Amino acid sequence: MERNRKDRNGGVLDTVAELFDLPADLVAGLPHLEMMGSRQLYLEHHTGILAYSDEQIDVNTTGGVLRVRGARLALMAMTAEELRIGGDIAAVEWVR
Repeated sequence: MERNRKDRNGGVLDTVAELFDLPADLVAGLPHLEMMGSRQLYLEHHTGILAYSDEQIDVNTTGGVLRVRGARLALMAMTAEELRIGGDIAAVEWVR
């Protein structure tokens, strides 16, 4: 009957998140993005860059492709898990 209890509470990830007092999206590895005005975008949990130009950057994530459009876009920093895009950001959209 342990299985039924986990199903009612939302699954193992929710249980772990609650146990360690962590946000559920962090435990699940979902993408997290923050914007600083229209000049910078910070993204956690990406899986690589698919397309790159000074007008559009497509980034692959576990939640789909994140498309950033604008002018003078540049990759300011990148690690295996995080990246920062700078420039004049006009639009951010999820591409399905």
